[in-house]
Amino acid sequence: MTISVSVLMPAYNAEKYIGEAIESILNQTFRDFEFIIIDDCSTDKTWEIIQEYAKKDSRIVASRNDKNLKISAALNKGIDIAHGKYIARMDADDWSYPDRLQKQFDFMQANPDIGVSGGTMEVCDEKLVMKGYRKYKLTDLEIRKKIFRYSPFCHAAVMYRYSIDERYNSSLDYAEDYDLYFRIGKKFSFGNLDEILIKVRRIEAGISISQVRIQEKRTIYIRLKAIMEYGYKINKLDFIYLIMQYVSIYIIPSNIKIWLFSYIRDLKK
Repeated sequence: MTISVSVLMPAYNAEKYIGEAIESILNQTFRDFEFIIIDDCSTDKTWEIIQEYAKKDSRIVASRNDKNLKISAALNKGIDIAHGKYIARMDADDWSYPDRLQKQFDFMQANPDIGVSGGTMEVCDEKLVMKGYRKYKLTDLEIRKKIFRYSPFCHAAVMYRYSIDERYNSSLDYAEDYDLYFRIGKKFSFGNLDEILIKVRRIEAGISISQVRIQEKRTIYIRLKAIMEYGYKINKLDFIYLIMQYVSIYIIPSNIKIWLFSYIRDLKK
């Protein structure tokens, strides 16, 4: 079976928003895709909602884990099922613009040197009302200059080449996508579209302070791994920034850092 794109969406207790997320993919102008949805042993009605949509659209490939495996293992299960030339990520509480897949597919087809791409995301509240937007660097050179400062892609809007045959590192949940980007960058170039592709819900209450600290520590670990194992070079300023970020874990409250990061990264309307 030959399919252009495998859309991969993990879901856990997402009954409130998953219907909108699913419909935003099913309503894409691009039609040559399969939609792999992995329910990670939800305890609400998520699985029932997924099954109802799967009955109506044969492009949906639905699977449910017998126990909660966490996001990386769930994603890897979806990758093992996939048949597409490209993997497109989607989260169960976000919403993709109807032409998202078409734009990314055309971009990847026109740029065979690029291994992973993304685009601009709208930062929204729970009702998908836009509060601002986050843009990312566009070219490989620009992205690599900033890759040690922050993740260079909107994680819910990336598309990457399945032929890379990479899997997510299950020991790096909360930062699993960042590690994958560094590994893809060893073999391919990076690129982002100068297009708004997705609406991302920012639900801060869903992220605990302990999870933020774990994410920060794993992010620093991934950056060190990129230098020592993946062969990336880091400049002096970025290395100082890395050290300062590590120290800040223990002296600056995580909620303040979340606010500062969002203020710096997100552009207002």
